[in-house]
Formats: sequence, C-alpha cells, structure tokens
Amino acid sequence: MNQQQSSHQSQHTERLLFEQYGPLLTLSQTAELFHRTVDGLRVSLGRDTEFSNLLKPAKRKIGRRVYFRTSEIARLIEEGVL
Repeated sequence: MNQQQSSHQSQHTERLLFEQYGPLLTLSQTAELFHRTVDGLRVSLGRDTEFSNLLKPAKRKIGRRVYFRTSEIARLIEEGVL
C-alpha cells in the first residue's frame, strides 16, 4: 500500500469514528473499541506498558472525566499498533 492509499484509509477510519463518536471518545467507548472492560482499560493506563504508552498521548482530562482524541485513536488503529 502506498502513502496515498494509507492516508486515504486513515482518513476513512477517522471519519467513521468521528461520525459515530464525535471528536472525543469516552473511556467506555475506547474500552469497547479495544475489546476491554472499562476497569481493564483504566488499570492498563495506570501501568507502564507499550499499550498504555501508545494510548496516553491521545488521553485528555476534562474536569474529572477522561476522554481520548478520536483522530489519535484512528491513527493508532490504522498503524496497527493497538
């Protein structure tokens, strides 16, 4: 797959996620995408693992709530790292 095809696929994934979830994913929605429980995702984020290190840059706290940027999650999915 060339760079243009890869970019197009990434934009497609981002668009699909954005249409379904909006610009930010909740902890629950993110857990569902990665086939984890909310508590399992929360525990994973608290550890120093490859998974958590990839996911943490997408994490945003608004007040006491945790969200994840849809664009970053789409990129990680497309890169096949998660």
